[in-house]
Amino acid sequence: MKAILEFDLNEQEDVAAHKRATKALDMALALWDIDHYLRTQVKYNEALTQEAHDAFESARERFYEILNERNISIDEILQ
Repeated sequence: MKAILEFDLNEQEDVAAHKRATKALDMALALWDIDHYLRTQVKYNEALTQEAHDAFESARERFYEILNERNISIDEILQ
């Protein structure tokens, strides 16, 4: 099975679509980096105040809510 994406790089809309397609892996890796940062802060940063800890934890929860709302699985993309 094959999938072929074709873009007319003379058309501005296709140029933008091409950039989205070619940058998808970079975006997925950036999302993974953000999640990893938030997780590290929650799990390992003992210098955080309870308020800061709760804020990082809340941000990570919301991050996953947003991904789920968009039906995005970082693990699925980075397999």
